[in-house]
Amino acid sequence: MSNLVDKLNSVEEKIFRLLDLRNQLQEENSELKSRIEQQSEQILTLQSQIEKAQNENHSLKTANALLGSKEFKRETKFKINNLVREIDHCISQLSE
Repeated sequence: MSNLVDKLNSVEEKIFRLLDLRNQLQEENSELKSRIEQQSEQILTLQSQIEKAQNENHSLKTANALLGSKEFKRETKFKINNLVREIDHCISQLSE
């Protein structure tokens, strides 16, 4: 009988340890979910900033190309040729 009581006490103790461990894991899981959410928001913010910087960079390159910067001389010629073609196309449509 004493052996049975000892075994029962041992099982009860193990159950309490398992319950404590489960509670700890649930808390840790909640914390990790919260961190994931925060980092997801941070990623979205950084992606937005990257996109804005890329757009600004593209705008600055275009402005430099149109201003005739030496670095972008080829691009400038290309843009001017495109503008001339567009103007020629508009004139031909007006002539018809």
